[in-house]
Amino acid sequence: MIRKQALRLLVFRALCAFALLGLSLYAAVILRYYGDAYEIAKFQAGLGARVLVFAIAPMLGMVALGQYQLQTRSTWFGILARQAVGFALGGLLLVVVYYAVPAAYIGRGVLGIALLLGFVLVTAFHILFMHLTETESLKRRVLILGAGIRASQLMSLVREEADRLGFRIVGFLPCQGEAPAVSDGRVLEPSLPLHVIAQREQIDEIVVAVDDRRGSLPMEALLGCRQLGIDISDMTTFFELESGRLQLSFTDPSWLVFSGGFNATPLCRFSKRCFDLGVAALVMLLTWPLMLLVALAIRLESGSGQPILYTQERVGALGRTFKLYKFRSMHTDAEKDGVARWARQNDDRVTRTGHFIRKTRLDELPQLWNVLKGEMSLIGPRPERPQFVADLSHKLRYYSLRHCLKPGLAGWAQLRYPYGASDEDAAEKLKYDLYYVKNHNILFDFLILVQTVEVVLFGRDAR
Repeated sequence: MIRKQALRLLVFRALCAFALLGLSLYAAVILRYYGDAYEIAKFQAGLGARVLVFAIAPMLGMVALGQYQLQTRSTWFGILARQAVGFALGGLLLVVVYYAVPAAYIGRGVLGIALLLGFVLVTAFHILFMHLTETESLKRRVLILGAGIRASQLMSLVREEADRLGFRIVGFLPCQGEAPAVSDGRVLEPSLPLHVIAQREQIDEIVVAVDDRRGSLPMEALLGCRQLGIDISDMTTFFELESGRLQLSFTDPSWLVFSGGFNATPLCRFSKRCFDLGVAALVMLLTWPLMLLVALAIRLESGSGQPILYTQERVGALGRTFKLYKFRSMHTDAEKDGVARWARQNDDRVTRTGHFIRKTRLDELPQLWNVLKGEMSLIGPRPERPQFVADLSHKLRYYSLRHCLKPGLAGWAQLRYPYGASDEDAAEKLKYDLYYVKNHNILFDFLILVQTVEVVLFGRDAR
């Protein structure tokens, strides 16, 4: 579920970066063979295919480092750092491609100049783009219909500047009989018709956040605004679109029932299964040498007779349990009392090898077998232990909804929220899990998979 305006800006940004990369390659050829018309003409003979190959690799690297997330909160330095690593990944990918397909090779000199020019141009463009999109005059102007408790709740959730990257709240318009509860001083006087106020304030979207809709919602006025081209949304949908998660405190079952999403058609399930099988088989083919090295390291540290793999019961789709496989990263007596515990920061139960493989996520690789068996998916909510599920299902509303899909090796919650080791963390991660369950599709899965590279490279939030 993506805002059309945000998607258009994202596509525009990606296309501009792609064009700049193509321009960089062309300029690199001119600079490298300056004055040699024959070499330039020879290179230009296959320029289209070479530009395509060259531009795609850094783009994949930047996507992997989160440069094209819809909810981006990066500083200029953050963009520079991500860009540098993204281009490094792109360069490595190009080396592999040129080795596999010699006809696509462009030469070391041209490649080096093109990558340098591309990095400078694309980085400058991204910084300029970020600066322009943060300009207040270019943000969507939002009017909150309501100034009571629900409007105050919404304001508390978007109080930080980083939470309002794409929009600006112009004010709050109380409905008839509603006592204002917002405290930021932007309560408008409802002396004029709604459509007049919306036109005067140049409103792009009206968010309905009234405390009681029964008899107090000005449907005629809202319909008039809709006819003027102004978007109308309720606060639950608005928050979902802007934050990439569901706010469960004001989400009711009727909204979940009647809103879009929860696509579980046979075609969707079939395409997701094909995606899982193809990618899991490819990753196993590429990482089996690493898995052998991990197994050897565990054996050398723990000695013969100690298990290399660790199996643990987890809850899967529709509440069915299965055995999850991981490389053993803790001592064999980590839970000798039989009590399930969350992993802690600097957990003393973790071995030296375990610390490394948990940091690099290598301990998760045996779960590819769970994916191939159909017990897990590549992307989905992380599977939890039955003891935790039983406890959290009683404490957290809608927790059971996360089990309508197969659990995943990677997930939206893992990208958007740090490692959880408490009931409070589980409640926050549930908001992202339910957003994924509601809005999952193959494109979303692919973006999560590529961006997971950033988590692996930087060992983010590993314990």
